[in-house]
Amino acid sequence: MRTSRLQLLAAASVAVASLALTACQDGTGTRDEGASASKPVASASSDSSSQAPKEGAASGDKGNGSTANGSGGDAAGSGDSGKGSSSGQGSSAGQGSSAGKGSSAGKGSSAGKGSGSGGSDDGPAAFNPCNGSNTSVSAAPVSRPVNHMLITVKNTGSKNCDLTYYPVLRFDEMQWVPQPVEDSKPQAVVTLAPGESGYAGVMLSAADGSGAGGTTGKKLAVGFQGRTPNSDGGPAAIPSLPAAGVYYDSSLTVTYWQYSKDDALTY
Repeated sequence: MRTSRLQLLAAASVAVASLALTACQDGTGTRDEGASASKPVASASSDSSSQAPKEGAASGDKGNGSTANGSGGDAAGSGDSGKGSSSGQGSSAGQGSSAGKGSSAGKGSSAGKGSGSGGSDDGPAAFNPCNGSNTSVSAAPVSRPVNHMLITVKNTGSKNCDLTYYPVLRFDEMQWVPQPVEDSKPQAVVTLAPGESGYAGVMLSAADGSGAGGTTGKKLAVGFQGRTPNSDGGPAAIPSLPAAGVYYDSSLTVTYWQYSKDDALTY
């Protein structure tokens, strides 16, 4: 009986020793508490280490100073200066100022120079009709061809004038207007420089006597046309006629204005 108790005691002692040994070898015993106590210290150092780059970043901002280089202390966050420089690429927004190059569109104002070309007056000269106020007019019968008269208009003004279409003739109180010879129509308007003369031929009567209503005119009015047919070109001229007057009949016709006497008397 005593022996069995001793054996029982010995067995219990072995068991306790075994448990104590196991507890000492286990990594979770009182050493765990020591480790857990060390963890806050580690995390604190970790926190302080994580804040250090931020302060370094702030000082890096001051150190790099010139943000124009695009590398200034944007290294916030990870504390990795390399990555910080990548945020410096954010300064590529500065490249957005290249939109300022868009101000080269201001060169488009060169189009304004184009408008300068509009300033040059390449258009046609202003229309200035020849009439009784800026010319001298004469009317004289000619020997050849027979029954013809030549009207001469000389520009007495200081600038060019235009003889348009044909003269509108009226003897005395004539109630009808002599018709033009269409074959005599020139290619362009006759323009007279100061001192130059233009001409028109008048067939007074038919050479074979086929005309009717013959009469002698004592007074002649020479009218001028404007830019359009039968429009008013200004004051008429009243040239002198021979004292005996001028005979005409229903064959009376007139040519368009011409540059030469010969052309005016051809019809």
